[in-house]
Amino acid sequence: MNDLAPLLTPEGRALLDAVRGTAPADELAVATRLRRDHPAELVSAALGQARLRQRAEAKFGAEDARRMFFTPNGVEQSTRASVAAYRAERMKGLGITSVADLCCGIGGDAIALARAGIRVLAVDRDPLTAAAARANAEALGLAGLIDVREADVTEVDTAGFDAVFVDPARRGGRGRIFDPEAYSPPLSWAIGAALAVPHAALKIAPGVPHEAIPDAAEAEWISDGGDVKEAVLWFGTEPGAVRATLLPGPRTLLGTGLPNPEVRPVGRYLYEPDGAVVRAHLVAEAAAALDGGLIDETIAYVTADTLRPTPYATAYEITDRLPFNVKKLKALLREREVGILTVKKRGSAVEPEELRRKVLPKPQGSRAVTVFLTRVAGAPTMLIGGPATV
Repeated sequence: MNDLAPLLTPEGRALLDAVRGTAPADELAVATRLRRDHPAELVSAALGQARLRQRAEAKFGAEDARRMFFTPNGVEQSTRASVAAYRAERMKGLGITSVADLCCGIGGDAIALARAGIRVLAVDRDPLTAAAARANAEALGLAGLIDVREADVTEVDTAGFDAVFVDPARRGGRGRIFDPEAYSPPLSWAIGAALAVPHAALKIAPGVPHEAIPDAAEAEWISDGGDVKEAVLWFGTEPGAVRATLLPGPRTLLGTGLPNPEVRPVGRYLYEPDGAVVRAHLVAEAAAALDGGLIDETIAYVTADTLRPTPYATAYEITDRLPFNVKKLKALLREREVGILTVKKRGSAVEPEELRRKVLPKPQGSRAVTVFLTRVAGAPTMLIGGPATV
């Protein structure tokens, strides 16, 4: 599909309604029936859009996704609605009333900004993507706040806007791009655009090296439901600040410059910090609140003797500590009558699925156990236990 216009006609919209919720196994029969009265290309486009809408429900929710228009890249690369809404509310809290959304994609961030009452200029150079963004603004009743422009973002005049938001392309023909200067547009250009307005937010990959973060920026790592989604460089806020924000919530952990926690013997409890906390290098701040230490100087697992509530890490009660040994683990699981095995790892080359097949080829009972494959004071170790509740 390289043109949305036919789907925006009354016939196209009627077809979209007709194919909504079509299961993959039923597509051929549905297409055959509809092609008796409609052009084959239009039927195919409607079914393709229906598939994209189904995929998009995980990011946008069913109510919005069923009304929106998507491209394959748009579904893959767009921001999750909960993350976009959080960022938009933070901008609103900064007093921002107008944003130039550069590299807007299919408009996910522009939608969140508009719903926060912020006026948006949404820019993308790809004609189909810009058309999708425009159609989405209209479909969700936000066209009055979102002006979509098909243009090269490097040629857009952002003077007069309170802020810019830049979400550069971080995928190429060979997959993800890890070098910020290989983004499209490059991070250096985005930083220049950010410094030209009072406020800015630049969306970058969560694995960005900390040394690539400019001194003028605040860096924020965001996770949603425990999954790290992105990092954002903020300008016009707190230069040099580092934070990890967890959704839903939001709950935010601010960096205080603590040194790395000391390594200590494994205690009764093991805490697995949220991925945003780890990416933001704020394990020390999380550990300080737990009166905990590290099990190894290179591993982001915190151990402590007491159980304390924290939103920034998941707590497990450890029952056994063993040197890594497949036969011993298999025997222990059989003895404990384990039926459900969760395998986690940090600092181990062993693949969890492969180990699970070896040590628990079939359930031995009904108990659930979590095994951590890690290093303790440099030695390959298995820590065995289960989720702890306060």
